[in-house]
Amino acid sequence: MKLKTRLIIAFCIIILLPIVLAVAVLFAVYVFQSRAIQQNYGLAAGETYTLFSNTLQLMNRYTESDYTEISALAKSNPEILESEEYLTEENEELLEKSSFLIFCKDGEIVFNGYSGDSNVDDEQWEQTLPSYGDANDNSTPKVGYFIDGDTQSLIKQIDFICTDDAEGSVYIVTSSESILPEIRTMLIELGIAVVLILALTAGLMTIWIYWGTITPIRKLQIATNNIKEGNLDFSVDYDEQDEIGDLCRNFEEMRKRLKESTEEKISTERENRALISNIAHDLKTPITAVKGYSEGLLDGVADTPEKQERYLRIIYNKANEMDRLLNELTLYAQIDTNRIPYNFKKINVCEYFADCAEEIGLDLETKNIGLSFYNYADEQTVIIADPEQLMRVINNIINNAIKYMDTRKGQINVRIKDVGDFIQVEIEDNGKGIAAQDLPYIFDRFYRADASRNSATGGSGIGLSIVRKIVEDHGGKIWATSKLNTGTIMYFVIRKYQETIQDRSAQ
Repeated sequence: MKLKTRLIIAFCIIILLPIVLAVAVLFAVYVFQSRAIQQNYGLAAGETYTLFSNTLQLMNRYTESDYTEISALAKSNPEILESEEYLTEENEELLEKSSFLIFCKDGEIVFNGYSGDSNVDDEQWEQTLPSYGDANDNSTPKVGYFIDGDTQSLIKQIDFICTDDAEGSVYIVTSSESILPEIRTMLIELGIAVVLILALTAGLMTIWIYWGTITPIRKLQIATNNIKEGNLDFSVDYDEQDEIGDLCRNFEEMRKRLKESTEEKISTERENRALISNIAHDLKTPITAVKGYSEGLLDGVADTPEKQERYLRIIYNKANEMDRLLNELTLYAQIDTNRIPYNFKKINVCEYFADCAEEIGLDLETKNIGLSFYNYADEQTVIIADPEQLMRVINNIINNAIKYMDTRKGQINVRIKDVGDFIQVEIEDNGKGIAAQDLPYIFDRFYRADASRNSATGGSGIGLSIVRKIVEDHGGKIWATSKLNTGTIMYFVIRKYQETIQDRSAQ
């Protein structure tokens, strides 16, 4: 889930969930408190909602039954209302309803059941209470007076004539200071419920968002620690389709590329060490020979012109061998930076390869190796190639064949064939051949097969990799076939030059 979507949902839940839960809690508290009020104050079912909206009406309903009872006694048995025992007992019942009784006789308070503020004395009540006769209709239980001021109260008045013909009044007073403790309880419960709802909602949203973000962040934290410690063999597995998921996938891609780059760097360093080791090994042999034959000349060992010429030729050949090795090293550096210098030209196939065969043949003759050259291409066939680099390809292939030639009379055959849009060059030797399991890797850099390419034969190990690079840069392809104890054939193709209309018009 997208982080934006997650935040929108969280916002909606934070707004709506507290409202829904608050309404549910309000309804539950209302039902519970309504039943309590109905039970405590004798209210009829269904009246509670109306009374909650009218406080005075609710205060009036508190003492409705008591008012009815006292009013009936005032008519039928008024002398009982003068009994302190009755008044005390009735007052105790009214106290449970946040109300109390006051009995006045000829305007003076005879009984006061008020248990509130001691600073409110009988004189103040006498000044506050309505006078005898102010109740117009004692038969109506809804008659009452609301008195404002220090003693905010709802007062119900019941007038009657005492046994001694005195004017008596019984007052049922309901103080607003202690009105509806159930409502206060309900408000407290609602307040607590709202706080708990908000805390619950915030907690749930925090946990939801926290676990939705902390899990991938922890994975990224572990991943960064692994990278810091140089460990790239791990993966960041997080498939959620959100912003953090995109970040994890990008991080995983970065890790893979960093690992590939590190492995490539290690491989390159290993190859460089192998190259330096091979070059050092191969340079040591000709240098030793040059030193030995030079000392022979200086010491007079070569005391005849023939020996001197032979020694000088050997020194010359060894110097050429060292020069070839150094050139390979230079070319290897150019291959690594992809900066091999090419000078492409139009080359006549017959003339070029005939010259190459003649030059190579002279060198092979000194090594007692025969060379046969066969040209099956048309005499006018032309290719676009760098003659120097193409000659390097041929020399490297033939030199590689010479190194692994273990027969008494070596033989190399060079064939030039026309194969459609390409010229195919085949260089065949009668050496010991290459094993089938090694054949796919002979063009890899520094590859040496134990059976067919032992390092004791010398060489930098990059000759055939250079050959493949040059051929591919010419737009061609190289491959080989071989048979153990029979020989090897190297093939490579170069695209023929196709004369275009522009070329013809230029002529």
